[in-house]
Amino acid sequence: MLKPMIKLRLAIIPACVILLLWCQQAAATSVLPVSLQRMATSAVVIFHGRVISNDVKLDPASGRVATFTTFEVIELIKGNAGNTYTIKQIGGRLPGSKVRQVIHGVPKFKIADEHVVFLPEASSLGFASPIGLSQGKFDIRKLNGETIVSNGRPLAALTGNTQAAGSQNTPAAIQLSPQPASIAIPGQPSRARLPDFMQTVRSMIGE
Repeated sequence: MLKPMIKLRLAIIPACVILLLWCQQAAATSVLPVSLQRMATSAVVIFHGRVISNDVKLDPASGRVATFTTFEVIELIKGNAGNTYTIKQIGGRLPGSKVRQVIHGVPKFKIADEHVVFLPEASSLGFASPIGLSQGKFDIRKLNGETIVSNGRPLAALTGNTQAAGSQNTPAAIQLSPQPASIAIPGQPSRARLPDFMQTVRSMIGE
């Protein structure tokens, strides 16, 4: 009877490990929607930047594989940042090695791409992914001669408000600044012109 019991316990241990890893992965990918207002007010740093490097290495602070992404700061909206700003995210593939750590949901950045990034305060180990993961990473693209920003979600859904601010019934003297629902490009609910988007974010943080 002893040997079957030992085998049963050995079988239970790997199953528990698999369940623990699955729960960790689910926690990483199950992110609740975050409003633009919340991102703007809770972010420690917000900037429009261009990716200039991705450096994957073993992080001495955590002992994990980490990706260090450095941005050229084009326009700082909130917080403190110099001409460049580097964030550390968990995961990546070590150069010249088969060692790779993939954390589903953690946003990736490509060199030369531009983004508006909303960042929280870094953790005790220095990690800081965008707020809401991909929700806090707004891609910037050129479209028909205009600079467009989007994180792939409808702008109205970011506030839960589908009515534009400053309606006809609101006196001009007290009209509110543009809200995401009103700055979306007609027919393209998830996209806004970069200047309009930046103005809206600035109004949300009281600038």
